[in-house]
Amino acid sequence: MSFPLPESNPEALGLDPRPLERLCATIERHVAEGHHPGAQVAVARHGKLALFRSFGKARVAQGARDNASPDIAADARSLFLMYSNTKVVTAAAVWMLVEDGLLRFHDTIAQHVPEFAANGKGEVTVLQLLTHQGGFPSAVVPPEHMQDHALLRRTVCNFTLEWTPGSKVRYHPASAHWTAAVLIEAITGQDYRHFIRDRVIAPLGLADEVFVGLPEAQQNRAAFIYDPPAEGRFPARDGENHPLHQLAGIPGGGGYGSARGMAAFYQMLAQGGQLNGTRVLSPRMIEFVTRNFTGDRIDEYMGLPMNRGIGPHSRGEFPVARGLGAIAHPRTFGHGGVGSSYCWADPASGVSFAFFSNCRQTEVFHNQRMDVLSNLAHAAILPG
Repeated sequence: MSFPLPESNPEALGLDPRPLERLCATIERHVAEGHHPGAQVAVARHGKLALFRSFGKARVAQGARDNASPDIAADARSLFLMYSNTKVVTAAAVWMLVEDGLLRFHDTIAQHVPEFAANGKGEVTVLQLLTHQGGFPSAVVPPEHMQDHALLRRTVCNFTLEWTPGSKVRYHPASAHWTAAVLIEAITGQDYRHFIRDRVIAPLGLADEVFVGLPEAQQNRAAFIYDPPAEGRFPARDGENHPLHQLAGIPGGGGYGSARGMAAFYQMLAQGGQLNGTRVLSPRMIEFVTRNFTGDRIDEYMGLPMNRGIGPHSRGEFPVARGLGAIAHPRTFGHGGVGSSYCWADPASGVSFAFFSNCRQTEVFHNQRMDVLSNLAHAAILPG
């Protein structure tokens, strides 16, 4: 399967190669220093791929208990756990339902899933849900409920409020996008994973690069995710690395992708909803969903204003930025994956960026690391 972004080089796309060389050298240094076993990075502009590199190891042998599985190098076929980068892919499916005329952002969830009104949630809107104002950030879906979609719907509808919807901004790590998945299924009658594949991923030519629900036949491509090193080795996170977790396609944090796949997805967003001649969303939709709907309100989970759009967050003007780079254009938007990754688009320049690593690092290291890497990508952007 051919990749939808033609390969080019930084100079041809108006990018200074020197900051990109420093970016790659920084990733190599972090791998050498033991911050993560492996990584991928990709940068694209004007519908072409300027940079795509893999670093280190996708999987690390775990000693005697794993003798049959040696180290596996990260390469162009490696897929990384996207964690919350998945949220924007899931949100894009909701945007498509709005463009189909089947949903409005100011609809309540209960208009489409009546039993969601239980426990006082009847007035929660789609916009509140996807801007992290829904009011149930701590609600969880047990692993055994993820594959039974009738049980999943009952579980989501029984979520209870922690505060009045709209009264706070607080990141919902998983619950909002489980609700979005149930909403997608209620409107379309399809498994949300299939709808995302058929309407968002496959039309862009990314069916071999981005997955929400990793099929068994593709699981050998998955880079394992690890905790920070202890006693000279990286402890594998058994829950996330389990085949059932990979297959589940958790809509707020369980997708898998390559850096070039997500750089291409964000190229589509940077180019107003089209990629390589295929349009999946309108420019007006992209402009709308990437606006700042939460103003300068503090996200109580993050501790700073996150400038929440209906899926991604934007850079804005606040002095400190999370993940997107302090020197980014204010309209730059994207999302991160806990302790491991960030993807973004700068619509002012047409540049998109994706970085994945396979260690769930501390937030202190991750935030500092991403500010450096994203700033180096922004520093490469030249006019034109």
